[in-house]
Amino acid sequence: MAGTWYPDEADELATSVDGYLAGVNRLDGSPLGLIVPHAGYRYSGAIAAAGFKQLSGAQIDLAVVIAADHQPPLSRPISVWSRGGFETPLGVLPVDERTAERLIAYDPRIQFDPDSHAFEHPIEIELPFLKRVLPDCRIVPILMMSDADDETVDLLAEALLAVLPEAGVVLIASSDLSHYPSYDDAVRIDRATLGAIELGDPRLVRQAIRRTMEGGVHGLATCACGEAPILVTMKVAQARGATDVTLLDYANSGDVEVDRRSQVVGYGAVMFWRYQPPRLSLAQQQLLLRVARTAAEGQVRKLPAPEAAAEDPVLRRLSAVFVTLRVRGELRGCIGQLRADTELYQAVAEKSIAAASADPRFPSLGADELAELTVEISILSPLQRVAEPDEIEVGKHGLAIFDQGKKGVLLPKVATERGWGPRELLENTCLKAGLPADSWKGQAAVYRFETLEIVEA
Repeated sequence: MAGTWYPDEADELATSVDGYLAGVNRLDGSPLGLIVPHAGYRYSGAIAAAGFKQLSGAQIDLAVVIAADHQPPLSRPISVWSRGGFETPLGVLPVDERTAERLIAYDPRIQFDPDSHAFEHPIEIELPFLKRVLPDCRIVPILMMSDADDETVDLLAEALLAVLPEAGVVLIASSDLSHYPSYDDAVRIDRATLGAIELGDPRLVRQAIRRTMEGGVHGLATCACGEAPILVTMKVAQARGATDVTLLDYANSGDVEVDRRSQVVGYGAVMFWRYQPPRLSLAQQQLLLRVARTAAEGQVRKLPAPEAAAEDPVLRRLSAVFVTLRVRGELRGCIGQLRADTELYQAVAEKSIAAASADPRFPSLGADELAELTVEISILSPLQRVAEPDEIEVGKHGLAIFDQGKKGVLLPKVATERGWGPRELLENTCLKAGLPADSWKGQAAVYRFETLEIVEA
């Protein structure tokens, strides 16, 4: 594919890949699995970068890249490339021959069939990104049929779990999403597929895709050309300790070629990972509270924003944060961010300034209120997609709801303070977003999260 789907000259390719990667933030966590697209870089490079950036700096020695056949000869049902390496303009990615041979020995349905790999692109497309983020990584390239049955999916998942090293491994499912519906249909279809993936249950992914394919959408050829690789990656990542599923980015080809929106292809990047909440000492907590208070008071007194600087790596961790301000115990402002894309100390300072001056529900904080001001900091866990009210534990979970371009967020302590149950929390989060109270029953995307609370005494 070099020279067609991506540049064939090394410097140009490196510049292209690095440019895509530069526009992405890395989350703090242990990536165990990815879903990334495999179209020409012009179309899907930015989305692929959102996934591959998560591997930058990770302690990963081996990447298992799983893709589906796109043309004959087919793998029937699983083919592992077991020798040599894959050459790219950026260098060769060597095959981990020992792991590959152990996979082939696991079951006769897993074979080394070079012919099935000969004309396929979905593995090759991922390798320049992999080479840039993990220069010394070895690979195990695997092809399987996209519509492989559950028995085949389970076979490959079991084989991988049996032969992979305990650590230093990431699984990469190479897959685009919907093929050839209109732009608007693609957004709707891909939202359903990605929503099912976010729920973390392979059965729900199968069901969502089946329902969509039976819906008679004009032009739709598939919801995910790598359906089986996605399911294998989900199963293995979860079995190896992934606790969180995060949708990193989404687009479709119509976002690039706006004059060709009658037939598009969808692209998504998803990470399966293990989140570890920050462990903050009392001194670190007190420092963050001082940062928040200084920022709020500086905003009120029209002082220059403090230059928050922290050498402590814990305080430089990328975090999702809300800052709540109270005066005499009454809410006076609460502003935050759901994406962990800002260093913790900086996010605390920025959101404290915003809570003091930019919460649309309240006038700006006044100097006469500072003496009775108290500050609360909430550090959020990653968002987890939920489908039913019984997945929400009041007092433990806050909620975020997205629908029709609107967003509503309530922190866990709100439900506790007001004595709500799960359904009341759902309804009031919808109302907070400006949606009907029962929107959570429809197409709204509902997420739960936990918080680490830091409160002034």
